[in-house]
Formats: sequence, C-alpha cells, structure tokens
Amino acid sequence: MRPRAPWISVLISLALASLAQAGAPPGARPSAGLSPEEALGKRIFFDEALSSPAGQSCATCHMPQAGFAGNGAADIAVYEGAVKGRFGDRNPPSSAYASFSPPFAKNAEGQYVGGQFWDGRAATLEEQAKGPFLNPAEQNLPDARALVDRVCQAAYGAQFKKLYGDAACSEPARGYDAVARAVAAYERSAESNRFSSKYDLARAGKVRLSEQEKRGVRLFDGKAKCARCHPSGPGPNNAPPVFTDFTYDNIGLPKNPKNPHYTTTPELNPEGAAHVDLGLGGALEDPAQHGKFKVPTLRNVAVSPPYGHNGCFRTLEDIVRFYNTRDLSGKWPAPEVKQNMNTAELGDLGLTEAEVADLVAFLKTLTDGYAAPK
Repeated sequence: MRPRAPWISVLISLALASLAQAGAPPGARPSAGLSPEEALGKRIFFDEALSSPAGQSCATCHMPQAGFAGNGAADIAVYEGAVKGRFGDRNPPSSAYASFSPPFAKNAEGQYVGGQFWDGRAATLEEQAKGPFLNPAEQNLPDARALVDRVCQAAYGAQFKKLYGDAACSEPARGYDAVARAVAAYERSAESNRFSSKYDLARAGKVRLSEQEKRGVRLFDGKAKCARCHPSGPGPNNAPPVFTDFTYDNIGLPKNPKNPHYTTTPELNPEGAAHVDLGLGGALEDPAQHGKFKVPTLRNVAVSPPYGHNGCFRTLEDIVRFYNTRDLSGKWPAPEVKQNMNTAELGDLGLTEAEVADLVAFLKTLTDGYAAPK
C-alpha cells in the first residue's frame, strides 16, 4: 500500500471560510455576496465573449449545475472548443474545490501532490486559469493582448481597471496575470466551494443519512478502500473533507473509443487513434509517472458524468464496478497504460451488487445544494 499525503494546512482555513459563507446555489445568490475581486472573476468566468469565435466561456466546461465540471451529459466525453471540430483529450475536471489543492510538488514520501489539471502541469490555480483562454482546443484566443483587450472593453472593464490599475489594460502581461487572479478568486469563493451537501448537513447534525447511505460510508472507508485516495474524515479543527488527497494514480482506465480527440484536427492530434495519454508522466517526461492522473474530488460526483480523465464511464455504477472487478479476467478492456498501475487499492474488491448500490447511494450525498425535508 502506498503512503498517502497528509491533510494540507491550507485546506483548513479555506474550508472554514467557505463554510461560513456557503448557502444558496451559484446564480441564486447575487454577486453582492462576493468580494469585488470574486465578483469580477465571476463575470470573466461566465463571459462567452472571451473566445475566438465568441461563444465559449470557462463555464461552458465548468457548469455550476454540474458541480463546476462538465455539463452532466454522460454521453459527452470531452468538449468541443470555440472552433468547430477542435477537441481536447480529457473530460473537464471540477473547478470547484480545486483551490484546496496545494502547489504542485513532491511530498515527504516522494509522491507528486497538488497542482492543477489532470496532469499537474499548472502549479497553481492562477496558472491554470490562464491556460484555456489561449488553448486552440478551448477558447482559442491568439494571445494575452487579445484577452486583455476584450476584458478591458467589456461592461466590467471599469471594474477591472479599478481593481488592478490602468496598466492592467495597457500591459498585456500584467493584465493577463490580473485576469488569472480574478478567476482564481472566484474559484476560491464560497459560491464555488459550498460544502452544502447532505453529507455536510449530516456532519453538522442537521439531517440523518439513510441506512443505505450509512452502509455506503462504511464501505467507502473500509472494504471498498475509497478513502485511501479520497479521505473522508475531518481534518484538524474539524475541517470538512474534499475527498481527494491530491496525489496521482494510474487506475488502469481503458481508452475511450468515443473520445472525439481521436478524430479531431491533425494539428491538435497528429497521432489520431494511436494517441496515448500519458498523464503526469507525459507532463514530466518521466516514464515512472506514465498513466498517472490526479485523484479528483468526489464532491458533486453524482451530477458530473461521465467519469475518468477520458470520460470512459457513463454512470457512477459503471465506474464503481470497474474499481471492483478491473482485475478479473475478461471483465474490462485493457488499460491504456499498463505500467505504474495501482493494484493495491482496486481491481478485485469483492463487492456485491448490493454493496455497489450502497456505495453509490453514499456518493450521491456529496452533491451540493441539499435541501433538508421540512
């Protein structure tokens, strides 16, 4: 069994701050409930004019109703960019709770921890926020100047200049940094990190989990081994869990033949169907990390299908069954990357179908916006 990362101290203060402000769903609470920088970041996050051609925003792939992940359509593995026919290769991870990830680094056990994106290639939230704007498979702006010009000419341009100064509009590098700061501020806000699920209310003693959900909790922490990578217990000062240890793992996912990246433009994928996603190992050019991807948060997992970095599983039941029986002969296609696979914590768990259902019932309690029956 590999050692896991300890609780990160930054999680504590951020989580408690989010809890103090959490409440109404995103969009229901006015931006007046946000700080000026968070409110500006929200406007940028939802602005579809910040792409070329116009029509795609951060929220296109990180929708509030889907836990700030993909739009919850199980049959969509990855999303088309602003330019028709251009596709990336990965299922959008949630931007909610991403702010709790520490900067990318090795921990005391020598494991890579933290950072952003599935492969950790952005060390911080601000660095991640810059990427999609200029990515030809996403918002496709040509350069920082084009982004900054659009922001400064937008209805919120005066607010942008008030917060960051006139130089943010005249100096593209400075403006690009400011845009990233604003988006990251919104992604750190209580509107993005609500901690308002049934599970949170149960922890606070305001509701009770059903007997099936309780069985799911016990399986999650025990027989199913989920909590080894998705810690479920409270942190210091009773900080709520975010259900990831921020490490990287190769769980042996097969290729997703329905992933449109395989047939996207040759400029984006010259290898076509032969493309192999090496994850962290590709980002680091390190074979010892090939096939490893960041352990995602499980918060809002029930409303953000499909599952896996390549969207190969359409339902929670499917991916739980994969974790349960991956190593049983003939059950699943071959893994895309065989080396470095985790064989200690999944593959032959011995869960019954009833236990799979119990586990899924618990995972559904992690959806934000739960309204307790009156």
